[in-house]
Amino acid sequence: MSGHTPRKRFGQNFLTDQGVIQAIVSTIHPQPDDVMVEIGPGLGALTDPLLKTLPRLHVVEIDRDIIARLQNNYPASKLTIHAGDALKFDFSALGERIRVVGNLPYNISTPLLFHLSDYVGNIIDMHFMLQKEVVERMVAEPSTSEFGRLSVMLQYRYAMELMFIVPPDAFQPAPKVESAIVRMIPHAVLPHPAKDEALFAAIVTAAFGQRRKVLRNTLKAYLDSAGFEALGIDPGLRAENLGVAEFVKIANYCKK
Repeated sequence: MSGHTPRKRFGQNFLTDQGVIQAIVSTIHPQPDDVMVEIGPGLGALTDPLLKTLPRLHVVEIDRDIIARLQNNYPASKLTIHAGDALKFDFSALGERIRVVGNLPYNISTPLLFHLSDYVGNIIDMHFMLQKEVVERMVAEPSTSEFGRLSVMLQYRYAMELMFIVPPDAFQPAPKVESAIVRMIPHAVLPHPAKDEALFAAIVTAAFGQRRKVLRNTLKAYLDSAGFEALGIDPGLRAENLGVAEFVKIANYCKK
């Protein structure tokens, strides 16, 4: 581990399997003119191979010990280090066409995905390693147990694909769960645009807030029987039975 003890409070599990590392870099397919930012570079498992192609790489890192290691290992002309919390980082400061990569700590993965959605207009694509269970929720189809608020909110903005599974023994220390690589590409044009995205988000949150209850109960603050009838949506369904298009339809109806 090169003298660095992984820190639980930062959710650190360091990728060490060279075969997996090469597979991830091939999936990212970096190009020399890319403006790329890596979240949580850790001990440089991805940083090293990315810099074989990229003349410069941005990294966001919160761990001061790792920042010091990075400063020792890479010249400032090659690696621009943004010290601090990725959840508070202004990704728009890096430009209008950035690529984002990283092995995301399990403890901040979901809030970080929502934070990055605020900068979707600046992002070309994102490739992340996440807990497999989280990726399965991200890409889930309606009417499956994995489908939920995360699925709807991310599928509204991105085309997503689970690329491959990464076993626990690819890391030090080995996590107790499998990981997966996900590719996220912002929709150039939203397939189902909401007139009011805050209202859309509130409706999705309400619908999944008590996911075993039917829509008649979870959305009673938004829709009455006439509303469900006008939309052609069965109020006896549960939130997981609706896709992005239906949730947008409800939000746009309520916005009238």
